[in-house]
Amino acid sequence: MICGSCLADPPPFSQGRSVLRYDDASKDMILSFKHADRTDQAPVFAAWMVRAAGDLLDQNPIITPVPLHPRRLLKRRFNQSALLAGAIARQSGTRLMQDLLVRRRPTPSQGNKSVKGRFRNVKGAFAVHPRWQKIIRDEHVLLIDDVYTTGATVSACADCLLKAGVREVSVLTLCRVVRPARLSI
Repeated sequence: MICGSCLADPPPFSQGRSVLRYDDASKDMILSFKHADRTDQAPVFAAWMVRAAGDLLDQNPIITPVPLHPRRLLKRRFNQSALLAGAIARQSGTRLMQDLLVRRRPTPSQGNKSVKGRFRNVKGAFAVHPRWQKIIRDEHVLLIDDVYTTGATVSACADCLLKAGVREVSVLTLCRVVRPARLSI
């Protein structure tokens, strides 16, 4: 199924899948994983994500997480996307490159930013680690993140990967924010 916003403005990645809708039922679970050190939840979430990925994993992609800037990683002590990516790779037997992408500059939180502001905030923030440049050429990358809100972060990562010669980028997230449709009658 293709979402309406993807039809109107196609993202740079070929496919995106999410396990859960980010709403009142999933919010506390996700926030406790992300901000309350509930890293023990990663294997369960990863199992759900492996199931949702389905045929994406049959394509033998390189799995990589959305990176945190080193300062944010030091403050948080872990990258929730990296925990998910590692568990997905272990459970599926798929290749993992934890440091394929690096965050070149710290970016302010995406919270409370407009859609355009979110895209501006992460533009140029990511780079492919130099040691992987030649290895990723013509590969399929499965980018892992915890929450898909506007797609700004994963789009910036996908742009970076495609410019480095990756053949295809797919996205797998634990949750997706679904905005209500605007009806005009």
